[in-house]
Amino acid sequence: MKIIPLKEGNFSTNKTKDFTLLTEENSAVLGGIKMSVTPFIITTGNDIILLDAGIGWKTETGKTVISELMKKENIKPEQVTKILLSHLHKDHTETAITRTENGFEATFANAEIYIQKRELDFAMNNSGNYSFDFDTLEKLIKLDNIVWMEEDSGYITDEIYFEVAGGHTPYMQVFWIKEDNEIAFYGADDLPQKSYLKYHLAYKSDFDGRKAMELRLKWQKEAVENHWKILLYHDLDTSILQL
Repeated sequence: MKIIPLKEGNFSTNKTKDFTLLTEENSAVLGGIKMSVTPFIITTGNDIILLDAGIGWKTETGKTVISELMKKENIKPEQVTKILLSHLHKDHTETAITRTENGFEATFANAEIYIQKRELDFAMNNSGNYSFDFDTLEKLIKLDNIVWMEEDSGYITDEIYFEVAGGHTPYMQVFWIKEDNEIAFYGADDLPQKSYLKYHLAYKSDFDGRKAMELRLKWQKEAVENHWKILLYHDLDTSILQL
């Protein structure tokens, strides 16, 4: 198993969920919540997996940061076989589609995109929620390669296990990817930064902060016992943590 962080950058986000890239010039003066946006590629003997699809941040050349980082790793978009979406907030979904002159298309043409159906229903019933980009969602769900998930837990393959954890959103799902003696755990926004393991708090930004806190305590114990590699989507400095 190879784990490749695809860090789009460190950002500041405000109450309306607008993202501003942090730089040496602005980082000291910008308010808001500071976080990274770091999707992950995991390669196994059977799959090339993308864990969440980022915010679609672009370089000065107009290409997405994710595509440039994948190019450095010699991975082509068409080689990705699975995209596992934890939830549908806009900083986790944008790069799954590419807008074109004629509309849009799947960025990863050969990848199955796994979406929790109940999470979509929740999003579509919250049209005023700034966390979602509804134009992106409406395009995303029209793609031909969607795999709708409706179970609370189960195996996608022998290597990929999921659970609907809730917490940050009502139906957010988390993933374990296992190969040989390695276990990668992706807790998405229930466990986005390593500080969440140090300070046991229920965050108001979560749909159910207490549940997310209780899950972190459980996962922390299991991570130590089973030597998980914890993938941190929003940590400013650390992408992969092993306790």
